[in-house]
Amino acid sequence: MFREETLQSTETVRLHKRIARLKVLALKYKRAEITQNALLDISNLAASVSTPEEFYSSLHQSLKKLIAADNFFIATLNPVTGRIEIPFFADEKDLHPQDCYPNEDLSQMLYSGLTGYVLKTEQALVCNNDTYQQLVNSNAIMPRGSNCHLWVGVPIRSAECTTGVLVVQSYDSNIHYGDIEVELMNFISHHISAVVERLQYQEQLELAIETRTKELSIAYNKLKLEVYERRRAERLQQSLFEIADLATSNIDSLEFYEELHRVISHLIPINNCFISLLNEERNTLSFPYFVSQFDLPSPKPRAVSDGLTEYILLNHKPRLLERSDINALIQSGELYCEAPELNDTQEINQWIGLPLLIHGKVSGSLTIYSYSYSQNYQEKDLELLTFVSQHIATAIEKKLSSESLQLSYEQLEEKVHERTQALACVNEDLEEEIHQRKRIERQLVHDAKHDNLTGLPNRAMFMERLSQTIKHARRHTLDKFAVLFIDMDRFKLLNDTLGHLEGDRFLIETAKRLHFCIRSNDMLARLGGDEFVILLDSVGNQKDAEDVAERVLVELSHPFTLSNQQVNSSASIGVAMSDSSNSDTSESVLRNADNAMYQAKSKGKGCYVIFDHGNNKQQVQELELENELKMALKKGELQLSYLPIMELDTERVIAFEPRLFWHHPTLGKVKQLQLNNIAEHCNLLIELDNYLLASINEGFQTLEQQFGVDFHLQVSISSQHLNHKHALRSLKNKIKQCGFDLSKLTLFFNEKAFVQNTNNHINAFEILSSLNVQLGIEAYGSAHSAISSLTFLPIQSLKLDPSYATHLESEQYLKLIKAYYSAARALELEIFAVGICSKAHCQVLSEIGFKKGQGIALGKVFELNSAKNQACA
Repeated sequence: MFREETLQSTETVRLHKRIARLKVLALKYKRAEITQNALLDISNLAASVSTPEEFYSSLHQSLKKLIAADNFFIATLNPVTGRIEIPFFADEKDLHPQDCYPNEDLSQMLYSGLTGYVLKTEQALVCNNDTYQQLVNSNAIMPRGSNCHLWVGVPIRSAECTTGVLVVQSYDSNIHYGDIEVELMNFISHHISAVVERLQYQEQLELAIETRTKELSIAYNKLKLEVYERRRAERLQQSLFEIADLATSNIDSLEFYEELHRVISHLIPINNCFISLLNEERNTLSFPYFVSQFDLPSPKPRAVSDGLTEYILLNHKPRLLERSDINALIQSGELYCEAPELNDTQEINQWIGLPLLIHGKVSGSLTIYSYSYSQNYQEKDLELLTFVSQHIATAIEKKLSSESLQLSYEQLEEKVHERTQALACVNEDLEEEIHQRKRIERQLVHDAKHDNLTGLPNRAMFMERLSQTIKHARRHTLDKFAVLFIDMDRFKLLNDTLGHLEGDRFLIETAKRLHFCIRSNDMLARLGGDEFVILLDSVGNQKDAEDVAERVLVELSHPFTLSNQQVNSSASIGVAMSDSSNSDTSESVLRNADNAMYQAKSKGKGCYVIFDHGNNKQQVQELELENELKMALKKGELQLSYLPIMELDTERVIAFEPRLFWHHPTLGKVKQLQLNNIAEHCNLLIELDNYLLASINEGFQTLEQQFGVDFHLQVSISSQHLNHKHALRSLKNKIKQCGFDLSKLTLFFNEKAFVQNTNNHINAFEILSSLNVQLGIEAYGSAHSAISSLTFLPIQSLKLDPSYATHLESEQYLKLIKAYYSAARALELEIFAVGICSKAHCQVLSEIGFKKGQGIALGKVFELNSAKNQACA
């Protein structure tokens, strides 16, 4: 009995155990079924969703059916930027990490936590509090977020690469995650990778389709624009052809302008337009064509004023004006200020004006305007009309030229008819015209042999008469003749001072006075300028010729009345007597008289000299003198002297003008002026200047020891240095060799040379000014150069011509001196008076404003060894 009960109880226990196992298996099967259904839902979900956000949200709902996943988030790694992103986040306690840590970088924060740890290790992680603390203590992670009971993270893999982390966590200690949950999450992570790849591919595909669609749309629009532009170009070309045809058509003006309007209307809509043209005097506007949508009458021709049409003609530019632009121009006074009655623009919305270039200048305009706000012209319309207007202007020009030519033909026919009638009358006057021509021929013959101003025989007639006289003297050896060559000493100065009109009166008066000095059989002629010549026919001896010369000198010494003032003049006369050697020619006799005249000038002017064939000996002597000067330059026999330049009021020495002199064994002391004359004849001016600069450099230290350092040197230099680049380069090198401060050196060039070759001086002055030397013009006023020419020169100083200081009693000279002084001050140039001979001169010049000068009244030229005594004297 007991055994049976035992067996029964054992069987009961076995049955209970079997029932318990069956319940567990039933629970597993049910869980497997739920898992399978959830996984099927996830698989179906992966195929049905269209965005990652939709997939992640649905995934979360499905996962919650399998495990406790109220706290769930997905972290993904952006393959482009390499940064961690959280596309889905759900948590019971914490906010989104971006909101929890707003001041930290989300990607770096996740990299430093458990999420980054799973990404780095690429292994699933089940982390409890102990595991979490071990990772923190080993610095593998940084503590982030609220404390949780369990944290599970599995990597999301794609093509052997980890692309994210799937995370669930629990704050409840009753919830546990085991291998089954981890395996389940691993399975889900594979689906996540595949779905994300599919969605990304789908997104890229849609983006590519959208991009391609935009490209096709742009290409289509471009094609439409190209087709439009091509059609527009065809219409423009057709319009230009029609405009060209109009230019050669025979239609009248009204029809011509109507056709132009029609052609332009094919390009843009034009309801209101007109064409305006200027007359030849450019003071009247006419309107050959006018059309208005309101059938307004055409404007009548009117004087040029300040309307919109004149605005376009004046500015020479096409303009598109809005209503506001027109109002602004009216308010600024540019439009309708002179003629407000012309303003009929109150209702105009837009206004286009295009200038028309006719016969090489703006002579008209094409105007288009609109009253409607619905019809708006744009800049492209202005550009189109501007292009077309050029062809319109050409067509109008051809049309006007054609009409002008037609009018010319008609006028020509009328003139031919009139001329035909006039020819009948011409024959009657032909005989009178022949007589008139003969008189003119006789006058031409007379003019060809006579001076137009004085009526005297000219050079050609005089040489013809002299040649006849020489031939007569050869046949009649007892008959003698003489030639007097007369040159007025101050004519150029009088001509430049008083003007050419007074100069002509002076020459006429001179010719009259010379007539009083000769006989009726003698001949008086004018060679040109202020040169007169007298042929004394049949003189007894040389004394007769001298008497005539003295008579001429006396007659010409009497004052001339010019410009209501008395002017004194004189003459230099050269006398050449006939030669018994029969070797005379008209040229040689005149040349001999000319040479004698120059000898008279060298003797001081106002006298006469009889030509002597012995003068050849003097020429030989001059040649010897030139050779001696060359040797003196080589041997260094020329010495240096200085002329002081002082302040007029204090007579303090401020500068010196170095001058050369030469102790000649027979001629004695030859001064700088004579040296320059000799050097000019033998072409040694450049060598003489180089010698002067070398002497200045050698004696500068001694001059500085005697006078201190507060002075300048003013050196006269020949302009021959500036005639070619080699001479200029040599001058530059000579200046650079000077061992003293070049800012104390002023180089003066003659005004006459500057006038004769202005360009060379301007270029050379620019080069010389770079050497730190100062530059100036001397003898200023002798050539009367234009004051404006000084503005082109980098000069600092002017020296007045010495002749002005010797004529201070003349009012004309005083006016010139004051003008020169004012001009120099206006140009900020330092000006020096030269040739001051007395204290009275100093007083007059000081009153004008001169501060500095030189001359015998201020100090004579001295040699260096006695410099102090002479300068103080």
